[in-house]
Amino acid sequence: MGALTRRRVLAATGYSVALAGCLLGSNSAVDELTVPETTPDDDWSEPEWRPAEGVPSEDDVTPTTAVTGLEIPWDLVFAADNAFLTERDGGVRRFDATALATESDLSPDDGEVILEADTLPDRSAPGEGGTLGIAAHPEYPDRAELFVYYTTDDGAVGNRVVSYDLESGTLEPLLEGIPGATTHNGGRITFGPEGYLWVLTGDAEDPALTQDPGARGGAVLRLTPDGEPAPDNPDWGSDSDGRIYTLGHRNPQGIAFTPQGTPVLAEHGPTSRDEVSILRPGGNYGWDLVRGGPDDPEYGSYDEYDDATPPIVNTGPETTWAPSGVAFYTDDSIAPWANRVLVCGLRSNALYVLTLLPAGEGLEDGAEPDDETAVRDEAPWLDDRFSTTVHTLLEGEYGRLRHVEPGPDGSLYLLTSNRDGRARGAFPGADDDRIIRLDPSAGSTG
Repeated sequence: MGALTRRRVLAATGYSVALAGCLLGSNSAVDELTVPETTPDDDWSEPEWRPAEGVPSEDDVTPTTAVTGLEIPWDLVFAADNAFLTERDGGVRRFDATALATESDLSPDDGEVILEADTLPDRSAPGEGGTLGIAAHPEYPDRAELFVYYTTDDGAVGNRVVSYDLESGTLEPLLEGIPGATTHNGGRITFGPEGYLWVLTGDAEDPALTQDPGARGGAVLRLTPDGEPAPDNPDWGSDSDGRIYTLGHRNPQGIAFTPQGTPVLAEHGPTSRDEVSILRPGGNYGWDLVRGGPDDPEYGSYDEYDDATPPIVNTGPETTWAPSGVAFYTDDSIAPWANRVLVCGLRSNALYVLTLLPAGEGLEDGAEPDDETAVRDEAPWLDDRFSTTVHTLLEGEYGRLRHVEPGPDGSLYLLTSNRDGRARGAFPGADDDRIIRLDPSAGSTG
């Protein structure tokens, strides 16, 4: 991959503090980046979709607390009439999807624990570990099967993906041997447009793992619902794990897909330097050799390494998002937010709304209002396929935001993470942790 001409986007937050739990590694653990031996075609084409006109605003939504009193909720997935929720220090809880969409101030007991924490073999919850990602089989409810990513300790800390058959109660390992540690466990899982399961893993505090295609750490994995490598994955060599789609990630915790099926990833950076990337098959995202532009005092620049795939957003060494869950909102119920990327911020206590346009197209009118809710900038070292504008919404309203999930009704559901020991100021509140439902405001519907 040759050097690219790219655009830079910096977030509109004022934070310059270190990201809790993330270590600055100024001495790289690797000397060069790993590239696959063969790579499938990127299939990149200019998207037919475009973001909605206008400027996304907090006035477009009406917030309602749907559930209170949760214990560090981590992931949420809707399937048929159900909503399945993981709690980091617990198991899996099921709510009625209609109740979440219509009621307020539900308690955890209004749901049902369908998988207790102690029924997950070897489960452990060190630091940031525990019961993390959840996904429902694409054919649910015909295949009443859930997939859960959780942290294990069988003498050494690791992570595991299991499948759970809701009808038989059978729990089966799907993928083991994922590196784990007190921090940097990754943990998000989801099914993509082609019915493959995408699994995000962290570097488990060992950056060298991110350049080892046999280690399953610091990677994005793509596998079949039976745990086998997706058939058209990149080939990383004879000793590699065939499930690996991309390498060079530090601690990715969010993934979503554009209407054309292109994956969008968010990951935590070292002392800021958080990133959002458009994934390319066989891409190497640079950790921990490359992590910024030519003005970064600690890390190599993307424009100096042809084998590194650049992100579309890098917050730089002075600004922290601490990004977690991601959604690509395709519904027109909240019309001004349609076809935009939503990224949850933990340390920044904010929801970021990213507007993507093919490079060379003008940004929407009013993209940079006087109140500086939107930011864009020029830099030649970022991914040049899109120009990107970032709006910062709900800053400080609900504390740490772990995930955002579109519901079947067109509303959005935010998970707070204020009881994980890292909240500040007014948080945690008496009702934390919560599920916040964002309904369309009058006048914002399509």
